[in-house]
Amino acid sequence: MRAIHLSDIVAPRWFALVSSLLVAVAIATIAASPGSASAAIGCTPFGDPPQTLISDPVPTCLSGTLLGPWYDSNGTPRYACLYEPASASPSNRLPLLVWLHPSLVTADSITSTNILEFQNDFSLAAGTTGFVVLTPEGRDTTHFYPAPDNQGPGWDNWYRQFSPGTITVGGQSYPENVDAATIDYFISVVQARGTVLTGKTFVSGWSNGSAMSYLYALNRPNVNSIAVYSAPDPFEAFNDPRPQTPVEDKPASIAEIAVPHPQIQSLQVHNSCDIAGLCPDSEMIISQVATIGANPDEDVIIGALKQQVGFCDPLCGTDPDGSSSSIPGVTVGSLNHLEWPVTWTEPMLTFLATHQ
Repeated sequence: MRAIHLSDIVAPRWFALVSSLLVAVAIATIAASPGSASAAIGCTPFGDPPQTLISDPVPTCLSGTLLGPWYDSNGTPRYACLYEPASASPSNRLPLLVWLHPSLVTADSITSTNILEFQNDFSLAAGTTGFVVLTPEGRDTTHFYPAPDNQGPGWDNWYRQFSPGTITVGGQSYPENVDAATIDYFISVVQARGTVLTGKTFVSGWSNGSAMSYLYALNRPNVNSIAVYSAPDPFEAFNDPRPQTPVEDKPASIAEIAVPHPQIQSLQVHNSCDIAGLCPDSEMIISQVATIGANPDEDVIIGALKQQVGFCDPLCGTDPDGSSSSIPGVTVGSLNHLEWPVTWTEPMLTFLATHQ
């Protein structure tokens, strides 16, 4: 099987990304300075304010079905792609896999993975063959990531108010994160079609989509389990000025945030040498989730040949928040990060099938 690369569908953006990373190491290093403890002063109970909207991408959904537009609470039109096996029907309901795309690309990047090659034959739940895939579309917004990923398509995992509706704290109103609401909405649309099992919802993602997968699943008891690739910590990564620590019980201060579904079981596959020294930061979210949920969450670190190696390469970065100060992390790490690990797709799906 030929390895499928992100560049296969977004070559101009991919080359621009790599070029920018190579020539802007110094700029990115400054931008990537981790938030300090003092940076939490003045933050809201839910971390950062909502990110600034730039535009609303519309995916093409090649070989799938375009869902939307649906207008979120900000009035932004939202979309998703739906991929259903021919066997899916009200009389043959299948599990649902929600896949969240990386930043800088759209929901169409699902075709840069080999996930859809499994959806007709793989069993995610006993008594079923095949699964439905939903790929919601994020928004083009600002990000707290190193340049050139400081803005572009993606998910806002910095504003962490994921409870449905509006919450009032200290007389201040905090509406629900519109990206979380969008994922909720399109899941409900697919469930209303009658082709999926409402009790079998799994989540996967890539990069910024993986960070959102963690944050979404930690706040949604309807998610059975998650399996993701190369996730920045959604609670503390790079230059986020308002990091928070996830906790199971009432937060002691605004430096902590409670998550209502801490027992979510997760698998993360990520690179020993990853983009902008990401590997130690990926280890941090794995540790946080395992600690609050008392779950031995699975951690697979892979090398250049996509084989399991079990350690972060110190030459590519040692900062637990991630950093662009390492040239190997910016160069080799970027190349590793921008390739979906096709040989690990089946083990990721198997994890989901065995953790329900």
